[in-house]
Amino acid sequence: MKPITHTFFIVFLCGAVSVFCNAQNKDLETIKRRIVTELMSSNVSDKAIEAIMAKMNDDGSFQGINYADLSRTASFPHGGHTRDLVYLAKAYKSKTSVFYQNKKVKDLVTKGLEYWVKHDFVGENWHDNQITTPTNLGNLMLVIGDELPKELVEKAQPMIGRANMSASGARQSGDRIVIAGILAKNLLFRGDANEFDNIIRIIEGEMKFATGERGIQHDYSFHHRVDRVNNTSSYGYGKYANAYGEWSFYVAGTKYQFSKEKINQLVDYYLDGIYKQMVYGVYEDISVKNRSISQKVSGFQPQSTLEIERVLVSTDYRKKELEEIIRLRKGEAKPSQSFAKFFWQTEHFVFQRPGFYTTVRMFSTRNRNMEEPYNGPGKTTHHRADGTNYLMLKGDEYHNIWAVYDWQKISGTTIMQKPKLYGPEDIQKEGLTNFVGAVTDGLYGAVAFDFKSPHDLTEAKKSWFFFDEEYVCLGTNIKSKPDLPVATTINQVLMRSDVTVMQDGTKKILPQGNRVAEKVKWVYHDKVGYIFPEPTTLHLSNQPETGRWSDITDQKNISTEVVKENVFTLWFNHGNKPNGASYQYIVVPNVSEQQLAGSANRSIEILSNTPDLQAVKHRNLGIIQLAFYKNGEVEIAKGAKLRMDSQGMAMLKLNGNRLKELTLADPSRKLSRMSVTVPGIYTAKGEGYFSVPDSKQNTTLLVVDLPQGVYAGKSVSVKL
Repeated sequence: MKPITHTFFIVFLCGAVSVFCNAQNKDLETIKRRIVTELMSSNVSDKAIEAIMAKMNDDGSFQGINYADLSRTASFPHGGHTRDLVYLAKAYKSKTSVFYQNKKVKDLVTKGLEYWVKHDFVGENWHDNQITTPTNLGNLMLVIGDELPKELVEKAQPMIGRANMSASGARQSGDRIVIAGILAKNLLFRGDANEFDNIIRIIEGEMKFATGERGIQHDYSFHHRVDRVNNTSSYGYGKYANAYGEWSFYVAGTKYQFSKEKINQLVDYYLDGIYKQMVYGVYEDISVKNRSISQKVSGFQPQSTLEIERVLVSTDYRKKELEEIIRLRKGEAKPSQSFAKFFWQTEHFVFQRPGFYTTVRMFSTRNRNMEEPYNGPGKTTHHRADGTNYLMLKGDEYHNIWAVYDWQKISGTTIMQKPKLYGPEDIQKEGLTNFVGAVTDGLYGAVAFDFKSPHDLTEAKKSWFFFDEEYVCLGTNIKSKPDLPVATTINQVLMRSDVTVMQDGTKKILPQGNRVAEKVKWVYHDKVGYIFPEPTTLHLSNQPETGRWSDITDQKNISTEVVKENVFTLWFNHGNKPNGASYQYIVVPNVSEQQLAGSANRSIEILSNTPDLQAVKHRNLGIIQLAFYKNGEVEIAKGAKLRMDSQGMAMLKLNGNRLKELTLADPSRKLSRMSVTVPGIYTAKGEGYFSVPDSKQNTTLLVVDLPQGVYAGKSVSVKL
């Protein structure tokens, strides 16, 4: 056998390198083609192109943009300049447009880009300069950059280059993926394969748990900032999950593809985090919104299926669940899922049945209440985490109500009624109590909130108990020192039907107006019933309300037009300076008026509504839910008592008089185990729990270990 010569080795090595480079270049071209195809996928309106061309000035600027105002509250209208250039470029490249290969359009793109690079507009908000401008200019390069003057392209590069991994906005979480993605697209345009590989690995590595920091928490909620405010449906959805899924699709099947482990974690985050904080996994849940709630939304429509279709290119993991969401979003199926979930890292509880979706939003010493009103929007959101309880049957019940909304009567909350809200600088606050949490087995659940307002020190013990066809709301020990009234709002929602009340034994349909109603047994509006176990006095408003979008934001260029909407509001007035006031009511969603009137008691037994214990029993389901604010005991059946040796929450599932499942949680997150004494003899023992039966007392002490670390606050269930 002849030895391999040096010349042969060099030839072989060069050939191998050539093959590798060709394969690498082929992958880069594949990725680039996918991105450009997506950029070009939306139809171009020739009328819109004509309008853009007509508003360009001779110097390359556009009419209608105040180029001098670069302030945060102006919302950077300059972004419209670069977006319009991309739109013109798409028309130039689109064979279906009458402007395809039109020299005048290309010249306008060139002129508009020349104006931009000459002035290099830098906004006061970092996002303008590190995301908005680089995104648009980067897209422009991918669409038409090869046909623009090379000198002009090079002048635009430093502006695109503000999206880089050393930029202030490239911090862990969603913005890091977005900025890395802009950089990756520009590297594709420039053909820089080595650096592209580095950036793709950075994007891939961002799919990870980051509990206590920015990013996905171990309960699958999302924190964009260290204030630990829930950002799952905003930054955690579009800028994080969808941006990650976008790149997983772009690089699928190439040497740059993401690992299955990372893509499957994205699927878990979609299904267990994002979609469980959406109405039926289809519509936006307004309880998760923060400052963006004060911006008008155009139209009410399902979320796109694109993000799911992209993921399914790379994995079959939980495929049936993903395909079910696709069918729901396309209107090809009706909601069928029932679940309860508490996001213990975020103090947010969600509960769904096929006919309704409801939530409770809270805060504690572990997180802050609300986003700061960065850049103007959200200046009225002080109380939107004060035990907010929104209820949605279709998903559009609160759609664009916010311009006329009474921000001191937020559904579910107990708020001191001030002459006006405090200033925007006083919105975000640290929580003052730690007994904030929920107990849930994934299907049923209860929520407890030891509430103390950091804004005006109003106090209340608030709790919610969720079952299949109704939920119970309790409040007690309501206190406030200022000489102002305190209100607990049951609901404030768009008025979609007549309002019927059962008052002092008489059923009546109320005319429009604002009134005090006494001896009310139940109220019915828009397929929702509100039952009061004891006839009570309520305030009820069903009338048109007016306001302006410009009243609820400090952003510029917001409509000052007066908006009018019919609004239904139902609330308790606890009077001025209450000292121990209470309330109790049952909400029955998706029910007819006849069904409501025929079953006003709902098999519900309120066992306790005191400062020490709030507890409810559902006799038909055999479920008891309890919130102990301190150790104590309660009679759960005739002659049968349950005792808890500490504060905490419990849920019992019974089979007749026998306990078949016990679920426990520690809202304070301070305990390592809980001890509960239940009636009856049980000899259960397993990992993390044991029992001590007492035959003389006919009771059993159950001792259960609680989740710790990043899982502290999560429920644990023991089956007996």
